[in-house]
Amino acid sequence: MNPLKRMQYNAPVTLTFALISALALALAHYTDGASNRLLFMVYRAPFTDPLMYLRLFTHVLGHSGTAHYLNNFLIILLVGPMLEEKYGTRSLIVMMVVTAFVTGLIWVIMSPYAKLGASGIVFMLILLSSFTNIKKRRIPLTLILAVFIYLGREIISAATLDDNIAYMSHIVGGICGAMFGFIMNKL
Repeated sequence: MNPLKRMQYNAPVTLTFALISALALALAHYTDGASNRLLFMVYRAPFTDPLMYLRLFTHVLGHSGTAHYLNNFLIILLVGPMLEEKYGTRSLIVMMVVTAFVTGLIWVIMSPYAKLGASGIVFMLILLSSFTNIKKRRIPLTLILAVFIYLGREIISAATLDDNIAYMSHIVGGICGAMFGFIMNKL
């Protein structure tokens, strides 16, 4: 049998997100970053700018370079299909859109800098994945460890490091993932 016929588009939300983000990265390369500034980067702008509202959602598609893209999508492509299977494509889309909006809005309110990238989505997926084997109203130890390890590390890094990483988005994305986990599992 032809190997291409055996391939399956098994996680449409995850794979489509990765492909659209790859296209946004290529577009940013060919426009010398202009497309990122216009469409795929969230920053304080007048509320009269209609693109401001679009960027609150689309900033998760933009990346500063190949390494940034690969770091985010390595985790998204590993964790996303499992979560898409467990919660369904529609639910995962809603969770990703809400996380994009919340991280974008909080970033605009609290930071004077521009931000782009899917790291809020990454941390949402990481925390949400801790709920995959939850049983009858019990909080899994993996969730507690993930909160302490992932979010604790981000809080410490945000307080002690002066670099270009949007730790606030990581923290907010992780909180979104934990909230979705509790809601989706009715805890």
